[in-house]
Amino acid sequence: MTATTPAYSLEFFPPRDPAAHERLVETARQLLVVQPKYVSVTFGAGGSTQSGTAEAVRTLRGMGCDAAPHLSCMGSSRARLREILQAYQAEGVRRLVALRGDLPSGMGGDGGDLRHANDLVAFIREETGDWFHIEVAAYPEMHPQAANAAADLRHFANKVQAGADSAITQYFFNADAYFDFVDRARALGVDVPIVPGIMPITNSSQLLRFSDMCGAEVPRWIRLRLAEFGDDKASIRAFGHDVVAGLCERLLAGGAPGLHFYTLNQAEATLGIWRSLENQ
Repeated sequence: MTATTPAYSLEFFPPRDPAAHERLVETARQLLVVQPKYVSVTFGAGGSTQSGTAEAVRTLRGMGCDAAPHLSCMGSSRARLREILQAYQAEGVRRLVALRGDLPSGMGGDGGDLRHANDLVAFIREETGDWFHIEVAAYPEMHPQAANAAADLRHFANKVQAGADSAITQYFFNADAYFDFVDRARALGVDVPIVPGIMPITNSSQLLRFSDMCGAEVPRWIRLRLAEFGDDKASIRAFGHDVVAGLCERLLAGGAPGLHFYTLNQAEATLGIWRSLENQ
């Protein structure tokens, strides 16, 4: 990888059974051609478990990847978070994705000892110094629970000021939203890399469900085209490839430091986009 080559990273989710574990391994093996700077592994729904995350991190590190576990503070005590950090340190993990996360189901109103992502970042720094490279989340189209865009940007800046090294954005399909967010963050003095999160389009109903849940905007023209294709999976994938590859080209041309692909533990769509970018 040359100095001018964009840095790619990949996100996986922890498998729930042996068959899913085998699929993860095969997907990761196929995606090694991308030469990811690192890969990240999410945690269970609602931050309910870190065990599957740790297992997947071990698997991916065993394949030669720099693997970054996602760590949520919601619903956790400082003591539990300290145990997790110490375990990752003992295994030689050097990168984390620090998130507030959602309250695990069944926990009522107990949000844990730390309530915000900047508190988690500060805690990691207090406990481990500079051991971990800390990634945090950014929301070009605003976090769905934020009061307004200005407040959301301040929350992001607080995470960086607490000690974050770089950021990964929520996925989006409007490049202008990303560039505007970066400009506003720079105006606040935030100077860390802000890497666009990229969601391949392979399944229209899944995409719309994810987007409605997390507040990512799917432009009306994309929704209309997806509806037009109905159950034609091949057409959806071809259209999705063109849309997302074009988005990536514009982001990189506009100065994005890299791309973070939300793979959904599938290789084909991400590989297709990567090949298009490499052939530019």
